[in-house]
Amino acid sequence: QVLDTKDLQVFKVTVNGQDAKFAFGEKHSFKGTPLEITLPCELRRGQEAIVEISFESSPKSSALQWFTPEQTSGKKHPFLFSQCQVEWI
Repeated sequence: QVLDTKDLQVFKVTVNGQDAKFAFGEKHSFKGTPLEITLPCELRRGQEAIVEISFESSPKSSALQWFTPEQTSGKKHPFLFSQCQVEWI
């Protein structure tokens, strides 16, 4: 599985609670860097997977953006969103 990233530091990836191997692909100047995740177990068609990624962003991480609490409808919590899309291979 491949996810888009840009200027992120990834520490750990788990899939359904199991550690997953991951690696960064070749960095592209404006597209960012693909994060390639190897699933720790085979998934059946239609089976859901919970992917958790421990990461740290930087001010250069344009692929991730934050809304302050004041910018959200509930006005209580910040909100992280990504404009990147998953590329399933």
